[in-house]
Amino acid sequence: VHLVESGGGLVPPGGSLRLSCAISGRTFKGRTMGWFRQAPGREREFVSAVNWSTGRDRYADSVKGRFTVSRDNTKNTLFLEMNSLQPEDTAVYYCAAAVDFTSRLFTTADEYDYWGQGTQVTVSS
Repeated sequence: VHLVESGGGLVPPGGSLRLSCAISGRTFKGRTMGWFRQAPGREREFVSAVNWSTGRDRYADSVKGRFTVSRDNTKNTLFLEMNSLQPEDTAVYYCAAAVDFTSRLFTTADEYDYWGQGTQVTVSS
């Protein structure tokens, strides 16, 4: 199983980015996919999660209303649309996949089984 993130970059405050996570090796129907981020000197933190089959989603309070998670079943790709970006959103963003077949939307890193290599998002003027 491989998860490969892309779409990161440098944007000014108020800008937008769309991250992608290409998934290969298996599908995660009925499973939870997640986005996490880690800033320098800080622990990895939950950003968003989605059930691949139902589309039910969940967000951290810090990104609610600004970020939107989605998936493309035909391309086996997970997305994170990020709007109104602020300097505090600067971090390496990771996508993650859980193997457990459950309706729960996991919010802690140790509940996920597969991780991508991360993509850097920098918000600065």
